[in-house]
Amino acid sequence: MISAIIPARNEEATIARVVESLAEQQDIGEIIVVDDESTDRTGAILAELASRISRLKILNTGSLPAGWVGKNYAASIGAAAAMEDWLLFTDADTYHLRGAARRALSDAVDHDAVLVSYSPEQEMETFWERALIPFVYCRLALRFSFARVNDPAQPDAAANGQFLVILRDVYEAVGGHAAIAGQILEDVALARRVKREGYGIYFTAPVGIVRTRMYRSFGAMWQGWTKNLYPLMGGRPAGVLVELVDVLPWVEIALMSLFFVIYIAGRKGTPAWFLPALVLAALFGRMFRYGVDLYRNLYPVSHIRYYIPGLCVYCATLIASWWKSTQGAVVWKGRSYPARGQ
Repeated sequence: MISAIIPARNEEATIARVVESLAEQQDIGEIIVVDDESTDRTGAILAELASRISRLKILNTGSLPAGWVGKNYAASIGAAAAMEDWLLFTDADTYHLRGAARRALSDAVDHDAVLVSYSPEQEMETFWERALIPFVYCRLALRFSFARVNDPAQPDAAANGQFLVILRDVYEAVGGHAAIAGQILEDVALARRVKREGYGIYFTAPVGIVRTRMYRSFGAMWQGWTKNLYPLMGGRPAGVLVELVDVLPWVEIALMSLFFVIYIAGRKGTPAWFLPALVLAALFGRMFRYGVDLYRNLYPVSHIRYYIPGLCVYCATLIASWWKSTQGAVVWKGRSYPARGQ
């Protein structure tokens, strides 16, 4: 059986949906929600849910100790109170379809894994969600190969904290969240510790298992990705530079610059349509490759129309994430975490 653990801080818009979806899972023996000093209606909603869901337990964090990230501290409290053999760490903005828990346990057996993690299907309702979120995940798919992560012979390790199931004994053996208390990217850090100790992990992105709508406003999306994107890209300035070199259409930019230089200088030897045609051809080539990436990652190919705004916001987010993580401070859920100066 599984103990489901949900860190929750000001989650009044989503907490009922995730708890009710978990309550329908036959393999979940208990649902533990750790209320992390919420100031909205999260507590009241949980109290109502507890009156009709007997498996629901509500805990409170109290003040955050020094050196801890809030989500990690809440997760550690939930794990300490859990009674079952497996722990499912999941976010308050997820929705678990019927059979999700059983699928995770089956995958653990089929793939000889003590940690199973799923990247949820994304629910996107606004222009900016459709522009940025598929772009980010297509880039992450190039960096984190499921095949390499799931291969015991490879050092690559990754997981998604929105759905992460781990054998309780292994969680405790690798130090749990206490060992990664100050890590912003706690899911990847936990997966790395598990794999480094020689245990098997299984990470994939199935359809029809778990869904999420991560952000409900542009501001929340900006805050969330500027928190995570820099560490996801390796947490090193060189990694940011390499990513920008790879993702930006430098050929197109160079051609556009050349076009303007030629015509500002009054050189009429080149037909007026030639260089713009080259620029457009190169840009369409980039968009075609993005369409292929969307298809491979199970996003609607029609999202190709968001390529240019997605590219611009992605690059701005990556640069801002680098700055906040190294020079400023990362702000999330009303808390500020100082830069590490890397």
